[in-house]
Amino acid sequence: MNEAKFGPAGNAESFTAAGYKKSEDAPAWLAAMGLTAFEYQCGRGVRCGEETAQRIGAAAAQHGIQMSIHAPYFINLSSEEHERMEKNIGYVLDTARFAVPLGAVRMVVHCGGQGKLTRERAMRNSRENVRQILRALDEAHLTGCTVCLETMGKKSVLGSAEEVAELVAADDRLLPCIDFGHLNCRTGGGMSTRADAAQLFDLLENTIGIERTRQMHAHFSHIEYNDKGEVRHLTFADTVYGPDFLPVAQEAAARGYAPTFICESAGTQAEDAVAMQRLFRQQEGGTA
Repeated sequence: MNEAKFGPAGNAESFTAAGYKKSEDAPAWLAAMGLTAFEYQCGRGVRCGEETAQRIGAAAAQHGIQMSIHAPYFINLSSEEHERMEKNIGYVLDTARFAVPLGAVRMVVHCGGQGKLTRERAMRNSRENVRQILRALDEAHLTGCTVCLETMGKKSVLGSAEEVAELVAADDRLLPCIDFGHLNCRTGGGMSTRADAAQLFDLLENTIGIERTRQMHAHFSHIEYNDKGEVRHLTFADTVYGPDFLPVAQEAAARGYAPTFICESAGTQAEDAVAMQRLFRQQEGGTA
């Protein structure tokens, strides 16, 4: 991956409005827009058949679309209950099996809630759960899809930049999924300037190294938040909550980063991904 990639999470409203009904049509549609990535959503479970996954994967390969996949939302890495830990592993293995015919090279995994646990104990459980997940993937020979642990938008949930960096640093096979909108929510607007982006990138480089930081997976959208964190995803038409992509693009381009940026706008994710790509390319073209 020598250059940044851009695409949507799931199908935009305009995809359906254009008459398309099947995700296997998405790669050609995205390529025609100039996009190069697509994240398939399995947030509510892996429900797609293998034949459909093969058709999507073949179309993605044909049109130069890099596939990633979002594992089920109900994974909770901080749990210490044996049954829950086993379910976590099962959800990840199901997603990894589906990723093979889909051609997905990255799998996004949520961290999970703190609940009644102390933060320290929840992190300890998460480290152990991640180790078990990687071991299970090795044993199942399902290592072709890199696990990307996501920063989260609610303060009560594990997934600050520092926590994700610590978890990812434990194994070179992991990557962070930096959700800039989530970080903006949990910090009350603390991901709004180029200095904020620079501080984040410094943290990652110092924790997991420059190369892994350079190749990070990333989510981006404007998100409404309150004192507890994330409320709901918005579109780029919103000018109240942000964050703005320009400062992120400026700092990432200046450092020569090549992330995969997945846009999670509410319905306009493909169009907003195009806007992100345009901004990023402008910064690569010489704006410091």
